[in-house]
Amino acid sequence: MLKDAALAQLNEQLMTHMIANAERKTIRTSDGHEITYDNFYGARSKFIIDEIDRVLARHYGLTDDELDFIINYDIKYRLGRDSANEEEE
Repeated sequence: MLKDAALAQLNEQLMTHMIANAERKTIRTSDGHEITYDNFYGARSKFIIDEIDRVLARHYGLTDDELDFIINYDIKYRLGRDSANEEEE
């Protein structure tokens, strides 16, 4: 059985952290209407997201290599970073 309590607690931490790190922004449309919204930055909460991935990896029986791939996927493929490039810079 999945660790419901652990995931529920991590979810609460994630939501609290995301809200605490959101930035309120206001824009004005071409019609003159004002729209205010909260801009969320998921990358700022990556350490919590990584912990959620660890709990899920244990539940699904993923290997350390599979977990490492999941945790580093965004960094390597979406952000275009890898350890070889970072060492050269």
